[in-house]
Amino acid sequence: MSLGLPRRASAEFAGTALLVAAVVGSGISAARLSPTDVGLQLLENAIATALALGALILTFGPVSGAHFNPVVSTVDWWLGRRTGTGLPGRDLAAYTAAQTGGAITGAVLADLMFDVPAVAWSRTERTGGNLWLAEAVATAGLVVLVFALARTGRTTAAPAAVGAYIGAAYWFTSSTSFANPAVTIGRAFTDTFAGIAPTSVPGFIAAQLVGGLVAIAAIAAWYPHAADTAVVPHLIQETEAR
Repeated sequence: MSLGLPRRASAEFAGTALLVAAVVGSGISAARLSPTDVGLQLLENAIATALALGALILTFGPVSGAHFNPVVSTVDWWLGRRTGTGLPGRDLAAYTAAQTGGAITGAVLADLMFDVPAVAWSRTERTGGNLWLAEAVATAGLVVLVFALARTGRTTAAPAAVGAYIGAAYWFTSSTSFANPAVTIGRAFTDTFAGIAPTSVPGFIAAQLVGGLVAIAAIAAWYPHAADTAVVPHLIQETEAR
């Protein structure tokens, strides 16, 4: 049995769109409900994001693996490139495009739901070495978690574990853990609580890619003898790919 690439890419698009809609929408809601308490706003935003992420992994995991993140997809491709257990290059390109398009769509959708301009470039500058370090740490931790679960046969715990990690990383990182290049790009399209200025996006993405490289090294060191298991439930050897 195989799932076609268009079907899986559409799941990545929808899942990433709904994830960003949850991030941006809960941020707008939090700012309106708790206008004088930034700490409470962040708590509300973090809880909504963590819960939504867990639910979305449950929904789309059986279809696409629920990556929702170009770094996760890239590491999946890299680790499985020799054994054929990872994403093929064509699939990686499709996943990355779907995730990025979905993230932008999700930001626009959230803005429309809360009756703010559909597209407004964020004016929230997020730059500095401490924030880039935080993004590298957040991304590395996320990727190691995802592949540790996959390589030890505990993927059923992914919805709770990944949601919990992201919810916690909102608080233990100075950057509030974007940890995702597609989500970072999407959040540039909204001038709301969760936004990031377009000029700050390249630094965040560079740090996230560094985090991905750190994760690859960590996975190789800590799980050297584990079975080469990819994140996608690999139904990849499909007729259309042959």
